[in-house]
Amino acid sequence: MQIGLVGLPRSGKTTFFNLLTGANAPTGFAATGEIHHGSAAVPDSRIDFLTGLYRPRKTVYARIDFEDIPGTYPQGGAARAARLLDEARGADALVQVIPAFSGAGEKGPGEQLSPYRDLLDFYSELILADLDAVEKRLERLRSNPKGKNNTAARIAVLERLRETLEQERPAAALPLGDDERQLLSGQIFLSEKPLIAALNLDEQKLTVHDYPGRSRVLKYTAERGIPVIEICARIEAEIGELPPADRDAFLADLGLEESGLDRLARTAYERLGLISFFTVGPDEVRAWTIRRGATARQAAGKIHSDIERGFIRAEIFQYAALARLGSVARVREAGLFRLEGKNYPVQDGDIIDFRFNV
Repeated sequence: MQIGLVGLPRSGKTTFFNLLTGANAPTGFAATGEIHHGSAAVPDSRIDFLTGLYRPRKTVYARIDFEDIPGTYPQGGAARAARLLDEARGADALVQVIPAFSGAGEKGPGEQLSPYRDLLDFYSELILADLDAVEKRLERLRSNPKGKNNTAARIAVLERLRETLEQERPAAALPLGDDERQLLSGQIFLSEKPLIAALNLDEQKLTVHDYPGRSRVLKYTAERGIPVIEICARIEAEIGELPPADRDAFLADLGLEESGLDRLARTAYERLGLISFFTVGPDEVRAWTIRRGATARQAAGKIHSDIERGFIRAEIFQYAALARLGSVARVREAGLFRLEGKNYPVQDGDIIDFRFNV
């Protein structure tokens, strides 16, 4: 999974990136404007338990790749803004980091801090970027009517999409059939990507769970299905440098049960419809990420194409049963092992041993 971090300059976006990845990218006025890349293991207490039980030679957590995309003000140049937005097209989801802390850099002289305004402005930028891409695509198709097949059908779908965007509605709001989506294959629309709003508060605002315009932000995001997380990137980055045994206490002082990475990972998995299954043994305990609804055979292909191709059956039991009973032997005694075929829909927390023949 790849997540693009986007937002205005001085929103605390790179500080958040450093918190998530453990990187040390320059922030504020020291920033170079370059795109930063990093990754982080997805925290999962289930992997911790399985590692303690199996004591494998290797433990592999699921990972998230992050891309910290520099922010630009509108007056920073349309070409630069368009280039940076294009960088976000490869991400599976976008996280807009919105400044909601005292002293955050405003857009210009005399303008006050407004997380709600920043949320709306960025959403509009995504729609405008898509509208520009659609208009350019329509121009190319009309200038070469003898090009690809289904040119008229492609134009019809793109015109419907253009009308939707002109109404300031995202590409995701346009209902399309499978055939219509196939006509748009290869084109990526920013306003169709899952979006998460990360409100970056200062310590005082995080403690009281309030900031300017919070009710408007929550109403707007709820209406559009945009998940919201509230963070204090600067303080959480400092906590992240402490010994693991001390971190929980400091997070509790902020009224938090989870770190910023925990909250973002959980929110991203829910937003993207992702789940985890596990493979275990003395050599390795590993978490695998798949789409909710994926079949056992598709999950096998996540590990290796040979396992998918030669799939025979899957021996499955649930992590929850193992955690409750304490041992694999007791899970077997309780009759909680199952043999499933290739079309079995894998569930979050399944522990799977694939049988295959190639």
